[in-house]
Amino acid sequence: MNHTFKITGMTCNNCKASVEKYLSDIEHVSHVTINLENGEAEVTMNKHIDIQVLKQALPNKYNLTEKQEKNIFASSNVSSITMEDEKSKLQQLKPLLLIIFYIATASILLHYKNWSWNAFMLDFMGLFYIVFSFFKMLDLKGFPESFRMYDPLAKRVPVYGSVYPFIETALGLMFLMRFEVNIALIITLVVLGITTIGVTKALLDKKAIQCACLGTTLKLPMTEATFIENAIMIVMAVLMLIGIN
Repeated sequence: MNHTFKITGMTCNNCKASVEKYLSDIEHVSHVTINLENGEAEVTMNKHIDIQVLKQALPNKYNLTEKQEKNIFASSNVSSITMEDEKSKLQQLKPLLLIIFYIATASILLHYKNWSWNAFMLDFMGLFYIVFSFFKMLDLKGFPESFRMYDPLAKRVPVYGSVYPFIETALGLMFLMRFEVNIALIITLVVLGITTIGVTKALLDKKAIQCACLGTTLKLPMTEATFIENAIMIVMAVLMLIGIN
């Protein structure tokens, strides 16, 4: 009998191979097929295996759950399932939301006595890049694998994923030091524009993949929040280019 499960935490082909091996080693499992892009595992069993057995066979970085099938007769459970999913999503996104909150707060405090929208946006963008690149630097080996799951350019040019954290660091310093701001803004539009295209496609395809915006240390799911954070930076870059002569 075949069962399909959702698995989060897989970011590359090495993860795929590891999960496939762990599940295949379980007694009474005859075959395992992993779909990395959809974050799914199809497990063929000779006899029923409790889901807890499957979960215990995987390292903590992977989370295995039963795939929910649509059931027109189970409408009474839809609202409760949706609420639980939304709560879980917010809990997973808590680090991202807190970081953005602190960056915005710090940028406001730097200029509240002599307010300037331009100065606020420059510091927000600079701190944004520095903080986000820091988390990517924590795993320079794993980040490119996760990043190329959705970034179109990183898929075609693997070295781009490897240098991306350093590009962010350079852009952050340029904004904070007010060095060649126009160039930094144009690069921001190009870099984040490409990434946003990939994020949008992943969201439309409803792929269960990890967001690499904070590297691989914090396991963040790809959600609308990723699109919004990129959109904020793109809008700020456009406003700054319009406002700077």
